[in-house]
Amino acid sequence: MKIAVANDHGGFPLKQTVIAAIQSLNHEVLDFGTDSEFSVDFPDFVKKACLAVQTKQADRAILMCGSGVGVCISANKIKGIYASTCHDTYSAHQGVEHDKMNTLCLGGRVIGTELAKELVLTFLNADAFSGEKYQRRFNKIVALEDDL
Repeated sequence: MKIAVANDHGGFPLKQTVIAAIQSLNHEVLDFGTDSEFSVDFPDFVKKACLAVQTKQADRAILMCGSGVGVCISANKIKGIYASTCHDTYSAHQGVEHDKMNTLCLGGRVIGTELAKELVLTFLNADAFSGEKYQRRFNKIVALEDDL
């Protein structure tokens, strides 16, 4: 898989851990920045990574900011992006399998590197969306995107 990665200054401390975890599974990383702890606006970086998923240049995305909340809110504004902040492994796989989550959001000031690794591995190893059981609900999510 190709995984788009983006972060702001608050997520920067997790960046190398996340990239190493992705690469440990032999997935390709598409790095959309930022590359320092210099203050930046996370929506600028979220947009780049999520557009890669939207246009199928990437299969999934992992976004990081201080709490994970800002990048999550921004990502969910982009059609076809289904993002969630996850700080537990159950949500990291269940979001993919039940809700078609394609973007994992992490808080660099909330979790440490070991949990970040676990979450990335769980998210990327999650079984594909099990459409039969959950497709009706997912269709209603898409309808919200299209109707509003």
